[in-house]
Amino acid sequence: MPTTHVLYLHGFRSSPQSTKARQVAAIMAAQFPHITWWCPQLPPSPKAAAALIAEGTAHWPADRMAVIGSSLGGFYATWLATLRGCKAALLNPAINPARDLAKYIGEQSAWHDPAERFYFAPEFVDELRALQAGPLPHPERVWALIAKGDEVLDWREMTARYPVSQQVVLEGGDHAISDFGHYLPQLLEFLDLQPAP
Repeated sequence: MPTTHVLYLHGFRSSPQSTKARQVAAIMAAQFPHITWWCPQLPPSPKAAAALIAEGTAHWPADRMAVIGSSLGGFYATWLATLRGCKAALLNPAINPARDLAKYIGEQSAWHDPAERFYFAPEFVDELRALQAGPLPHPERVWALIAKGDEVLDWREMTARYPVSQQVVLEGGDHAISDFGHYLPQLLEFLDLQPAP
């Protein structure tokens, strides 16, 4: 079934203004304006973020929707794919954010606008733990782009989390996947977006 709805989930301290989100948004607008596209600003609370995602996609057809998630967004995308059985494209996905983000409790600045502040509360760690998904019901509907050079997350944890899913493992790279544009054709092929009839 070709994909008719695409959701993009950004990472921790990130936003829809991230380079990767804007690159995908530009392609969607230029080549696939007929496909439903949504890239929300996620609240700092994982519980609130999950509620926003679930509510916003509740009426989307699971067999024709896809979610793209970067870093913490990849963790949320895994949760959604487990819930709905939809396609998921993961970009350096966070595997255990409850462990990794515990050290960020307190006031944080937004990556794309340091003047924008938010508070990462202690209870958010428990909220992340509650969203930890088990085995994927449809691992064949998952595609992961993983950089060995990721300076934030361990690529070995990422590859081990999705053992039977399609993986593109980059020898170098970085957490931001700075050369993301190079892999966009593979992402689009996985998403199976059809031109307008």
